[in-house]
Amino acid sequence: MTKNVAETVTFKLNPGVTPEEFVKISQTSEAFVRANPGFIFRRLSCGADGRWTDTVIWKDMETAQQVAESFGKQDFAPALMAAIAPETVTLRHETIHWTVAPN
Repeated sequence: MTKNVAETVTFKLNPGVTPEEFVKISQTSEAFVRANPGFIFRRLSCGADGRWTDTVIWKDMETAQQVAESFGKQDFAPALMAAIAPETVTLRHETIHWTVAPN
């Protein structure tokens, strides 16, 4: 049985980039993410400490890794990456072993 994969990217924004601006920039990647047949779910959140988390659930590890590799080559990527402080970025791909959802 193939297990879903959680892609979790955490980061801080560069000085001068507002949360509203960053959300708009992030939304330019929506069509690319949705177009991948292994896409299941995506959420962008930010904590009180200013650290952002972009979580994407993919159908499997192969899909997650393929999309991660091609993400930076997309037309929207330069603007998105310019908004993020590169030294704060961490990317993880983790196999999901258990999920709880409302009935």
